Amino acid sequence: MASTLAPPLLPTLRRLLSQPGLHLRLITAEPELTAHALDQPVEWVHSSDLADPTPFLSASQVLLTTGTQFAESTTDAYYRDYVHRLTERGITCLGFGTEVVRAGTPDALVAACLTAGLPLVEVPYDTPFIAVARSAGDLVAELRYARNTWALEAQRAISHAALRPDGLSNILSELSRQLGRWVGLFDASGALDRVFPRDAFSGTDASPTLPRVQAEAGRLLRRGHRAGTALDDGGETLTLQTLGRRDQLRGVLALGGGPELDQAGQQVVTSVIALAGLALEQNSALDRARGHLRSGLLQALIGGDRALVQSVSGELWGTLPVEPVRVAVVAPPPERLDALAELLELRVEERPGHLFFAREGRHILLIVDVAAGPLLDDLVSFGLHVGVSDRSDYRTLPHAVAQARQALERAREGAAGMVEFEVISRQGVLAFLARTDASEVGRATLRPLSDHDAAHGTALLTTLRVWLENNGQFGPAAAELAVHRHTVRARIGHAEQLLGRDLATFHARADLWAALLASG
Repeated sequence: MASTLAPPLLPTLRRLLSQPGLHLRLITAEPELTAHALDQPVEWVHSSDLADPTPFLSASQVLLTTGTQFAESTTDAYYRDYVHRLTERGITCLGFGTEVVRAGTPDALVAACLTAGLPLVEVPYDTPFIAVARSAGDLVAELRYARNTWALEAQRAISHAALRPDGLSNILSELSRQLGRWVGLFDASGALDRVFPRDAFSGTDASPTLPRVQAEAGRLLRRGHRAGTALDDGGETLTLQTLGRRDQLRGVLALGGGPELDQAGQQVVTSVIALAGLALEQNSALDRARGHLRSGLLQALIGGDRALVQSVSGELWGTLPVEPVRVAVVAPPPERLDALAELLELRVEERPGHLFFAREGRHILLIVDVAAGPLLDDLVSFGLHVGVSDRSDYRTLPHAVAQARQALERAREGAAGMVEFEVISRQGVLAFLARTDASEVGRATLRPLSDHDAAHGTALLTTLRVWLENNGQFGPAAAELAVHRHTVRARIGHAEQLLGRDLATFHARADLWAALLASG
């Protein structure tokens, strides 16, 4: 995509040769050489008669010489080596000043330049080298002024775009038009939110670019502070810059489809970063207001006023999830609360009617339909603990909220992940003893057995656990322990003596089983 507004960074060789009064003549005007060569940039003009001037040159320069370094006996190989050094250095053109040292341009030099694809220009005796250098300098200054003027006009156009409806999209669209490059915005979760032109990533040539840019955007967002980076993409430069404040990043601006930006282009991008950041902050303020409304609606929904919530939600976000629903609860770190809320807002926009969420203190409660598994997986990939209730209807929503909170407490005992209430309910009420102060009581209750095992190498504690797991049956417990049932009977009798309990009673068995669970 080529911009029709931005002037080029440097003048071309074609434009330098066309300057009146210089009378420069291209003598390597072969058809296959001319078209491409004349459009190469000219950064500056330098003159030297050294046999190897390349240490003093840089790419995109024009070199002028009078040929003092070429004696009458110079071989063709010498000319070829000389020209090869210039092309390796990236010289745009070689100018030969005639009638100063020798008449005309050496044929061997012309042949070497044709072979190497290096444009060769004759500079007549009446054209001083300083005039060529001054003309090139004037062209560079003219384009530099034009670039600065363009940058001011581009920033003005972008500012006007910000005043139109959906200012953020108009800002990015105008930036794309001014730079002649694709411009993409990635949201706080690292997903592509919008891109201009809209078909930038629809072609097969662009398809490898998007995953690479998206991965880098995600990396910058995970770092959590303002940063920018540039990537090389097959000769083109991909530029990325975070948007938003430290620890409250709102997204990443990315652009590509061209070489590295010059100072004028960077000024335009900087102005867009400021405007886009402001627009996202304004959106964030609006999201916070919506968040307060969501919290109020959640309380109304838990209180049983479903009709009110359905009416308001339908106008703003779509219908409530269809029953049966499940409640999920997460407690993100305070610095990631806003980012998570923005991610959930995006998911509501993508699939209205499948999710309702709201903040409740430092927690976020989600009401989801039964097909919301991928969304819950996203929360886990966000590095969060997630508690999920059983299926419920809106009438019993308070019970579902309580279940989700209990599941969250269990989830927080381990690494980030999801725990469903159904799983912990199957473990029974006694399973919760391990999460209370009963653990010390349990260990104290069982200490006579653990101390005896440690002192005498017995297995009374293990035998007691297996025996209770087998409903107090000696035969199955013996089979599991790979000992005779009389051995199990003797060990249980010994345990009764040490504990001072009659294990034939239900109360004693239940109490010891609770102690085993509580002590881990």
